[in-house]
Amino acid sequence: MPIRVDAYTSWGMASGLVARPGKLRDILEIEKELPIERATWQPIDDKTAQAAGSVTIPSDDVLVAVGDEDPGIPVHATWHHIELDAGPYTIEGELATMPGFDPGRALTRPSGEFVLLRDVRLSVRARPEDGVSVGRHALINRYGVDRIKADLMLGFFFPGAAIETLTPAGDAGLPQVAPGT
Repeated sequence: MPIRVDAYTSWGMASGLVARPGKLRDILEIEKELPIERATWQPIDDKTAQAAGSVTIPSDDVLVAVGDEDPGIPVHATWHHIELDAGPYTIEGELATMPGFDPGRALTRPSGEFVLLRDVRLSVRARPEDGVSVGRHALINRYGVDRIKADLMLGFFFPGAAIETLTPAGDAGLPQVAPGT
């Protein structure tokens, strides 16, 4: 069954169908490219999409991928609000960790290039007046993230990103920059 997908890159957004069998994450991480059929293309600096036929985007160029499939969200997860900047986009959503997760002592590290977020809001940072795209879940290219703001240290989730750690609820509510950033 085809997967309906929106793929956000630094230079625009492609929308269409992925006809290959499998999960969107597997297609991005194993096949290393995202083939989109019946695609429309919207450049980052344009407000209208144009028919593009078939396009293939290298996985490394995909900053955010939103599909209509069930991504297999963890059942017993603790969810953390997270804000990201990736290329020209600002993304807000929730990141899953297992109960009791301590990022400083965790032995397991995220595997793969893409991290799953739920309850996602995405906007073009330079044009907030254009509105926000909302989705139930999205795959974020963890190597394309420039800045992250969260309530726990996630440096190994998003290598190379500037990290801001939020103070717990009830404090002054001011973000505190993590050491070493």
